Amino acid sequence: MKKFHHMGLTTTETQPNEDYVEPSKCWVTDPNTHPYRVELLRYEPESTVAADFQALPHVAWEVDELEPYLEGKEVVIAPFDVDDPPFARVAFTIEDGLYNEYMKFYPGRTWFGGK
Repeated sequence: MKKFHHMGLTTTETQPNEDYVEPSKCWVTDPNTHPYRVELLRYEPESTVAADFQALPHVAWEVDELEPYLEGKEVVIAPFDVDDPPFARVAFTIEDGLYNEYMKFYPGRTWFGGK
């Protein structure tokens, strides 16, 4: 299964109800609450995420398993868990010049804090 989840866009302005992604040092909004399924990302100055990645949008996909979607592709951010306890395991690739996020949700979890 591969299902559209959201489009991620970078911002420099603090957003209401942001959640913090520790591994990438980034604040994010919940795309489940946006009418067009947009996630806004605001990176901390010490983020290790590459500047070119930060500057471009990404498309996120909900998948049953990460590995089949990473196989043979250029992985730009290796798989990592999001939140504690984690709600998803995610990884990012670049395909045809577009950044893609693949998200495998843990059972019963949909976003930060069990949202």
